[in-house]
Amino acid sequence: MNTQLEVGIIGDYDETLRSHIATNEALNHAAFALSISVKSSWISTQHLSNKLAEDKLRPFHGLWCGPGDYLSMDGALLAIKFAREQGWPFIAT
Repeated sequence: MNTQLEVGIIGDYDETLRSHIATNEALNHAAFALSISVKSSWISTQHLSNKLAEDKLRPFHGLWCGPGDYLSMDGALLAIKFAREQGWPFIAT
């Protein structure tokens, strides 16, 4: 079976942070173990602090609130609220 899972990672990606690199690697390792493909996309918290946040989150099969500081805590919290209230698959680190 060739299933592609799309995961939105809520956070402000910084290629110098080991925890951000590890988040991407964890998704790839899990996908390999499950024999599926995964496409992950980091979603800046600044882009989630308005009425269009739900439109940015809905295309993903699941959401992961990534580690680190957020440029917009309000954006991160709105994404978490969306996942909780809509029953979207969600994990946080």
